[in-house]
Amino acid sequence: MNKRHALIAAALAAVCATQAGTAAAADDQEKCYGVAKAGQNDCGTAAHSCAGQAKADNEPDEWKFVAKGTCEKTGGKTTPPAKSAKQAK
Repeated sequence: MNKRHALIAAALAAVCATQAGTAAAADDQEKCYGVAKAGQNDCGTAAHSCAGQAKADNEPDEWKFVAKGTCEKTGGKTTPPAKSAKQAK
């Protein structure tokens, strides 16, 4: 195995370890709408299907996981925004 393969294997191992830790920590977190910065959202919306694709800061339908009890203190909401007429079509 060359150095490139070793680096790729190490990166994949780190991602797998992070995912396992994330599942365990999910009980201590909640979705917080309206606080994600551009490119730092945690999941898809009606506008896109993947994390990291928010186009602007603090979009009301973009969300990020935060520690339970801290969302509204940071200016976010724990419930998704109502669908606009544009999204409902």
